[in-house]
Amino acid sequence: MSDDVFRIGEHSFRSRLFTGTGKYPDLATAAAALEASGSEVVTVAVRRVDLSGGGDRSIMDVLREAKVALLPNTAGCYTADDAVRTARLAREMLDTTLVKLEVIGDQRTLFPDVPATLEAAKTLVDEGFVVLPYVMDDPVACRRLEDMGCAAVMPLAAPIGSGLGIRNPYNLEIIVEHANVPVIVDAGVGTASDAAYAMELGVDAILMNTAIAGAQDPVRMAKAMRQAVEAGRDAFLAGRIPRKLYATASSPLEGVIGSRTGA
Repeated sequence: MSDDVFRIGEHSFRSRLFTGTGKYPDLATAAAALEASGSEVVTVAVRRVDLSGGGDRSIMDVLREAKVALLPNTAGCYTADDAVRTARLAREMLDTTLVKLEVIGDQRTLFPDVPATLEAAKTLVDEGFVVLPYVMDDPVACRRLEDMGCAAVMPLAAPIGSGLGIRNPYNLEIIVEHANVPVIVDAGVGTASDAAYAMELGVDAILMNTAIAGAQDPVRMAKAMRQAVEAGRDAFLAGRIPRKLYATASSPLEGVIGSRTGA
C-alpha cells in the first residue's frame, strides 16, 4: 500500500480505493472482497440499505466489523430536495457528516443532473456536510462544486455499471490539473487496467462497486483492483517517460566499438 496519505476534509486514509456494497452474491463474498480490497471507505445507499442493521446479519454488520468509514450516498434521488432529505437522514442514522451526493437526471443512463447537484451541494455545504458530489466529467461543473465548498469532486469515467473504462481521459486530466480538492473517479471502471490508467492520470482515488461485485471472482478482482490503484498511483508519482514517435536506444551508443562516436 502506498505510504502517501489521502485526505478528505478532516478525514485521512491510506487506501485510495473506495468500494460499495451492492450486487454481491452473498454477505460472505462481500466481506471477503472488502478485506481483499484494503478499502477504508465504503459507500452505502441510504434508500436501499437497512442502516439500523437490526434482525438477521446484514451488510451493516459486515461494515461495522471491518471498522471502515461509512460514506452514505443519495443514490436513487432525482431532485435536489430529495437528495438533501436523504443526506439529513443519513447524518441522523449514521452520525456522520460525510455524504456522497447523487442527483440523477436520467433513469436510463443514470447521468447526474448537474444543475440539481449544484443546488443540493450548496444546501448541504451550508449545513455543514462534507460533500462529495457525483458529477459529469465536466471541468466547469467540478470547479463550481469546489468553489462552493465541496470536499472533493467525483467525475464519472463512464456510465454507472457500464464497465466501459475511461472514456474521456483528457477531461479528467483537465479536472485534475485545476482542482484544489481531491478528484475521485466514480463509475465506469471495469477492470484493473482501467483503475491503473485512472490513477496514472493523477486522480486521487477511485470508487467502484460493480467492477468488483459483478466479477466472476469478486475477491480476486478486489485484490487486483487494490494492486492496480497502488501501481497507478506510484506510476503517476514516478513520472512516465515522454512519448516519442521514433525509437530511442535503451543503452547509450557513446563508446561502442565501431560507432561513429567511439571509432
